[in-house]
Amino acid sequence: MITESCFSVDRWSLKETPLRLELLPQSESVFALSNGHLGWRGNLDEGEPHGIPGSYLNGFYEAHPLPYAEGGYGYPESGQTAINVTNGKVLRLLVGDEPFDLRYGRLHSHERTLDLRAGLLRRHCEWTSPAGSTVRVHSTRLVSFTQRAIAAVAYEVEAVDAPVRVVVQSELIANEQLPAVSGDPRAAASLKSPLEPEENRASGNRLLLVHSTRRSKLRIATAADHTVDGPPGTRTSSESTADVARLTVTAQLAVGEKLRIEKMVAYGWSSMRSLPAVRDQVEAALAAASSTRWEGLVEEQRAYLEHFWARSDVEVDGDDELQQAVRFALFHVLQAGARAEQRAIPGKGLTGTGYDGHTFWDTEAFVLPLLTYTSPGAVVEALRWRQSTLPAARDRARQLGLRGAAFPWRTIDGSECSAYWPAGTAAFHINADIADSVIRYVSATGDEDFARNSGVELLVETARLWMSLGHHDHRGAFHIDGVTGPDEYSAIVNDNTYTNLMAARNLRGAAHAVDRYPDEAAALGADDREATSWRTAAESMHIPYNEDLGVHEQHAGSTDRQPWDFAATRPDQYPLMLNFPYFDIYRKQVVKQADLVLAMYTCGDCFDAEHKARNFAYYESFTVRDSSLSACCQAVIAAEVGQQRMAYEYAVEAAFIDLNDLHMNTRDGLHIASLAGTWMALVGGFGGMRHNEDTLMFVPRLPEKLSRLAFHIYIWGRCLRVEITEGDATYVMLAGEPMSICHHGDVVMLVTGSPTRCPIPDTPAQPSPKRPPNCWPGQGSPRRE
Repeated sequence: MITESCFSVDRWSLKETPLRLELLPQSESVFALSNGHLGWRGNLDEGEPHGIPGSYLNGFYEAHPLPYAEGGYGYPESGQTAINVTNGKVLRLLVGDEPFDLRYGRLHSHERTLDLRAGLLRRHCEWTSPAGSTVRVHSTRLVSFTQRAIAAVAYEVEAVDAPVRVVVQSELIANEQLPAVSGDPRAAASLKSPLEPEENRASGNRLLLVHSTRRSKLRIATAADHTVDGPPGTRTSSESTADVARLTVTAQLAVGEKLRIEKMVAYGWSSMRSLPAVRDQVEAALAAASSTRWEGLVEEQRAYLEHFWARSDVEVDGDDELQQAVRFALFHVLQAGARAEQRAIPGKGLTGTGYDGHTFWDTEAFVLPLLTYTSPGAVVEALRWRQSTLPAARDRARQLGLRGAAFPWRTIDGSECSAYWPAGTAAFHINADIADSVIRYVSATGDEDFARNSGVELLVETARLWMSLGHHDHRGAFHIDGVTGPDEYSAIVNDNTYTNLMAARNLRGAAHAVDRYPDEAAALGADDREATSWRTAAESMHIPYNEDLGVHEQHAGSTDRQPWDFAATRPDQYPLMLNFPYFDIYRKQVVKQADLVLAMYTCGDCFDAEHKARNFAYYESFTVRDSSLSACCQAVIAAEVGQQRMAYEYAVEAAFIDLNDLHMNTRDGLHIASLAGTWMALVGGFGGMRHNEDTLMFVPRLPEKLSRLAFHIYIWGRCLRVEITEGDATYVMLAGEPMSICHHGDVVMLVTGSPTRCPIPDTPAQPSPKRPPNCWPGQGSPRRE
């Protein structure tokens, strides 16, 4: 955990002063740049010192054997791990005859700034070598949103107090030496130097490396071009070997003179295309970027982000630190999915190889809701990627003896990579999460083309899984047994409420799709008879309930289990999964992450207000939030049931999960779902926004710490701005036809350009629910009391 603040507070940037070498791994994740296709960790330009070097391409991985102490039928045989591809960031600097290395000499100043409006990472430092030569280094880095194959660096060296000779070595480096990350020696062996050389070239200021992976058989090409501006006598030379291509620039600088190098790097990969085709692809991308030039890339980046912030910004008054964290979160969610283009959105984005670079249900449950109402084009790409993996999902279902499609719990290319089936294969709710994203997207956008050509197939195949996985009992109730819900501390249970409610939504949505698109459904073998069976199962879905306690059960019998002994659990024994056997955790009442509480958000119309409050209070006492996915969900429901202070605390925890390294694993990459959940906590929590088919509802209510909240929603071809203060909410239609919304239960008609102000009713203060000891939001954070 970061125990003191590392970043100055600014509402539109993240500035680090001074450099803290012990926190390099964390800052490399925080300062990572990406566009959803290509990602560069925020390593220092010179390559060293570093925490974890990282350059990533979405979907590019190496396969390796999965470890099992004891094998079993249906266990996945191969894992997939996102690998560090060719590093194009490196510009090594020699000052006099000594390497520019911040661990030596004297570092007078060092500042890095992530500019959230410009999409640039800027760095300024002044350093004196052990021999007494002082230089200033200025660099600016970007990963382009508009030219998705391109990343670029402008690097400048200035002599300060005496003439000095400098040498800059701009490199492409494959198979960098990395810190050990795998506990499985077989996987480690597979991932050591995973790139096999195929071609290398250095000509003038241009560099090229082409490699392929040994097991996954993927091919990658990386090319770089340079513009060099130095004093007279500046010389360049280039060379290449199998794993390194290098441009060397030598200059003699007088006091105040500068050497400037603008480096553009292009990446491309394919599982099918030939070496010449992939090589030519990156050469063409470089040609396009070179015609744009550095200044043009910077201008395009700013324009792209101006458009993004105009439709996606969330304004927060009353807490400047939270405002900064919210914009940081939105920026990184954009980076994770903006140009993924029929690729997945990994749990860590492209900021690190945590979770092996895998995609989970995080995407559909947390990231896509935000994107649906702000950047719906990214949602289409993510869901079409899911559709492209249907063949693997159908194969997995058949292997499990089921119909339809069984989407993987964790994956890169669409095949299951989870070696632990109780928290992997058994978490079938991912099918319903995908279906929910389809239903939400189509409802919000009216995208008939997607609904007909992609949505029907996704809904039908996910619905078929539930019918073969579940069963009707002798009374006609429909049960889904032997599954794992969102809470991974309760595995292989019967009738998980979240799973059942989401499956019912999936079944109804699929039946509706068959009615609406009969030709497309018929091509899949789906007819009215099958659709009727789905509706019957949905209407008779069993939802477990404890009459004595008056609460819904997280799963059948969950409230009968022995409560976890929190009094005997020390603060240093969290997270529980790292300190107690799963055997003990699975049989006790203890919740890793919001489960039934999440169901009250995603399926809120299935619970009345009284049960929401009672359920929230009951499960709050058992929820330890050992998962980064929990706080944002708890924030939403806390706000709904009148626990505004508690909601605020959870919203802050979600927002600061990485800036304060609350889970002590930010070094491995950012928690993209929690960052997206920050939007969920503010818009769904304090804004009280709910979208239910053709109804858009708001129940706004601010916590005392905030004086104003404003955001935009894009829905049904309209743009709506919502601004909330302590006493009222103002709704403004910025574009589109008139529409009605619901404010605190009242129907309000909105027309373009006419603000409508609605009063916010007072809410009686509610007693705070009991929470587990040592599990308060953001404990240990440097930011909060």
